[in-house]
Amino acid sequence: MSTDIRIERVLKAPIEAVYDAWTRAEVLASWYCPNPALALTVEADVRVGGAYVVEMGPYVVRGNYLEVEPPHRLAFSWSWDTDDDAPSTVRVELTAVEDGTRMLLTHTGFATAEDATNHLQSWGPELDRLDGLLAHLP
Repeated sequence: MSTDIRIERVLKAPIEAVYDAWTRAEVLASWYCPNPALALTVEADVRVGGAYVVEMGPYVVRGNYLEVEPPHRLAFSWSWDTDDDAPSTVRVELTAVEDGTRMLLTHTGFATAEDATNHLQSWGPELDRLDGLLAHLP
């Protein structure tokens, strides 16, 4: 297994709605945790250099926005409060397609393949929740 993650999905929603789901704290707070039983709070200053903090019950991840190009690209560093590893990087690239929005998520820079595997297993349920949320938009 690689130390990088690459996930591609087509979401049945307009590109602007998908971008909003990644950048509006109140929307992120409805899907951005693999375990829906955990309390979820999100703070996000979405601008290059701006910070974000996501609290998923006792787990806290934080970082800074590296790229902000509405509605096509978002990149940010990713660091767990309980982890001494160097931050990894998440990049979300969005493209409008006939059926909605093609989303390519890459998460790179993990210290080990095991870290990458663990994060891949968490991204799956999160993105399923995002897909479900977007499917219910008017």
